[in-house]
Amino acid sequence: MPTDRYETTVTWKGENRGHLRCGNGPEMEFSAPPELYGHAGVMTPEDAFVGAVNMCVMMMFLWAAQRFKLDLVSYECHAEGQKRIELDRTEIFARVILWPKIKVRKADDERVRRALESATKYSLVANSVKGDLIIEPEITIV
Repeated sequence: MPTDRYETTVTWKGENRGHLRCGNGPEMEFSAPPELYGHAGVMTPEDAFVGAVNMCVMMMFLWAAQRFKLDLVSYECHAEGQKRIELDRTEIFARVILWPKIKVRKADDERVRRALESATKYSLVANSVKGDLIIEPEITIV
């Protein structure tokens, strides 16, 4: 049984454009990707999906870093979603790959990796991904 609710409202703005209003306050324009007759320079649903995975894993890593008592110096993560077109022409994100660059002080590599595994395990959005989630970290101890 659901316990929390998250809401958004979208409004069509003509052509392949829309406006998104999030329940938490942010608003932004969005479009289909340019290759699907959309517009460049605005958020796309595909960007939002990959971004949601990336953001959620980062937020959970911040939580895990505190739990594992890591002295976090920096965290930056590039993410890529790779789609697959099925036989019936439906599309799916077959995988999302995250490349986090994590810098910590005075910690061992294994503890940082365990924190990252914990972050992934408890990430609501990452757990909601249908395809593979691959994480290839670059960990620097300073």
